Amino acid sequence: MTTRMTSKTVIFSQPFVVNERDGEQLPGIYTVETEEESLDLVSISAYRRISTVMHCYTSNGATRYMDVDPNALAAALARDVRTAN
Repeated sequence: MTTRMTSKTVIFSQPFVVNERDGEQLPGIYTVETEEESLDLVSISAYRRISTVMHCYTSNGATRYMDVDPNALAAALARDVRTAN
């Protein structure tokens, strides 16, 4: 099966939590990568999500990769918008 990787940038203006396991993250700009695999259907092109990873940056400059649920990430972004207003 063929896989593809998409990348997007998300911005948090407030400290946030995507999941309790990883705790609170600092406000900032984050890269989110999603890997998907082709379903190899004859009639249409379709993909299934394999993983979504957010790049988190530590205070010493290291990068930590955090597995995230896309729905939890969307909810965290929505909370950030509501609390910023």
